[in-house]
Amino acid sequence: MSHIPLINSLLQNELSAVAAYQQALNKFRKQTALGEMDVLMSSFEEHKAAVSNLQGKIQQLGGVAVQDSGAWGAWAKIFMAGAILLGKQAALKALREGELTGFEEYEKVLQDHELPSDIRALIETKLLPAQQRHMRTLDSLLVAVMA
Repeated sequence: MSHIPLINSLLQNELSAVAAYQQALNKFRKQTALGEMDVLMSSFEEHKAAVSNLQGKIQQLGGVAVQDSGAWGAWAKIFMAGAILLGKQAALKALREGELTGFEEYEKVLQDHELPSDIRALIETKLLPAQQRHMRTLDSLLVAVMA
């Protein structure tokens, strides 16, 4: 069974995350403390690395990687734009929801017992821990914003 469509779906999620973080960083660059910008930039960079890793896996399998985030990504961009208009707290909550969705998708993929071991290892050792780290970071930022 080819896992290329599955990996492309994960890639679309990561492309959507990159776009969402880019929107938030662009909007709040002047309103956000340096420490907050650093942690948001770190998450943005980790999502870009995930894109690269997933694209590499697709190419190794002889597939063609998607170039955009698809319908889900378009909806996420609209949702994120609305959240940004409502302020930093709403934007952080939207990012947090996106991270949770990504986390759940990775967990779901790991249930596939035929998942190639190299893809499983990538998810278990890099992608899933990054999602967890991003959620913790956003939780901390939300607590600080609400304080």
